[in-house]
Amino acid sequence: MFDISRHFFNKEQVKQYMDAMVKYKYNLLHLTLSNDEGWRIEIKALPKLNSVGSWNVKRTGTFGNFIPPTDDEPRDYGGYLTHEDVKELVQYAKDRFINILPEIDVPGHSLAAIASYPELTCTPGKYRVRSGEKIIEWPANAHFYGLIDNSLCPANEKVYEFLDKVFTEVAQLFPFEYIHMGGDETARNFWEKSEAIKALMKRENLKNLDEVQSYFVKRVEKIINSKGKKMIGWDEILDGGLAPNAAVMSWRGMKGGIAAAKMGHEVVMSPTTYAYIDYMQGDPIIEPPVYASLRLSKTYEFEPVPDGVDAKFIKGGQANLWTEQVYNMRHAEYMTWPRAFSIAETMWSPKEKKNWNKFVLKVEDHFKRFDHAQTKYAPSMYEPDFKFTKNDKNEITVEMKTEVAGVSVHYTFDNSFPDNFYPAYSKPVAIPKDASTMKVVTYRGDKQVSRLIVFPIAEMKKRAGVKDKM
Repeated sequence: MFDISRHFFNKEQVKQYMDAMVKYKYNLLHLTLSNDEGWRIEIKALPKLNSVGSWNVKRTGTFGNFIPPTDDEPRDYGGYLTHEDVKELVQYAKDRFINILPEIDVPGHSLAAIASYPELTCTPGKYRVRSGEKIIEWPANAHFYGLIDNSLCPANEKVYEFLDKVFTEVAQLFPFEYIHMGGDETARNFWEKSEAIKALMKRENLKNLDEVQSYFVKRVEKIINSKGKKMIGWDEILDGGLAPNAAVMSWRGMKGGIAAAKMGHEVVMSPTTYAYIDYMQGDPIIEPPVYASLRLSKTYEFEPVPDGVDAKFIKGGQANLWTEQVYNMRHAEYMTWPRAFSIAETMWSPKEKKNWNKFVLKVEDHFKRFDHAQTKYAPSMYEPDFKFTKNDKNEITVEMKTEVAGVSVHYTFDNSFPDNFYPAYSKPVAIPKDASTMKVVTYRGDKQVSRLIVFPIAEMKKRAGVKDKM
């Protein structure tokens, strides 16, 4: 799954991504074409989706924390695929034995559509395409809620007329038998306040907001089916009752996929636990910040067919590259490789033939190929996992463990730059009480294979749980 909605990637960049994936027997490209940050496909019947919904104010930095744009800032960052672009991509994919699965994400994540046609929401107001400012709160121990209403209104008949027009054109452009309707992460706090939603619940005898969303999903399925297509959605479409013929893409772990398969529905396994390649792939001290981590060795543990599930309902597995923090193709490459090697091998290999140590050797061989091709990849598998602990005297100890064998870890506390002549890690190390920085690097023989990692004392204390005295 290549998300071209958060940041727009044009048809040549999508072709480049297909050229890379097909070498490793990936045969389906799931394109996310709409989200809060942009509408990325031309819909001739709804021109504001492109004149308004495809553009936002450019922001660079850490997505999710941007300053909200002002009215006078130019909305000129973005773009979209025209009908001709899509036709060209579909043929390009077909020539490489790839199918393209289009996704229009509704009812949540719909701010680009709402900015274009504000009457589609339950909450009247003025809306703008998101640039990366905060629009949702994610409390640690509570359900997330929207700061603005970024969801289509299930009680509004205009929404279904809108979606009929959208899916008419999408179905005509993409020959693949499925259309993805999203269905994930709907912030419902505005639905709770809506008189129209309350009236819908009374009229349709809907007991809760799960059933409201299920009502919406079932109507969307009828629209998609009327275009001669099957519907697939993220596993939230199970909540409140699954649409009769829908397929499920399980992302919140494997449980949604297991439940759907046991109900006789087709499933694609795409769990955050193993398949979210937008997650950090090494230590947060050195990786571009994302809210979670996923190591290469963990992706290699992925098995798309769980025990006790009839394999005929599991259509396959999928790696997902969301692009909130991915601004360009070089970084898209960095996030994809080598973890996409791992998931490709999992998809095409019998469970009993998988072997991590042999896999690593193949990865290293392909690193050489990528070096020659000037393809970017992450060296994170050579970099250790760090564990900082404290004793009752608040003295800190660090443990360092590498994913791959045959790699030596070298470190310093004296502010100099370690190389393979410096001490090699062999057991937990006590941090000297006067140290201000730890620097770490790894070698295979006399070749440096990792980046230099620098830990300030403040970060070591934070990880160990040491609180500075006021």
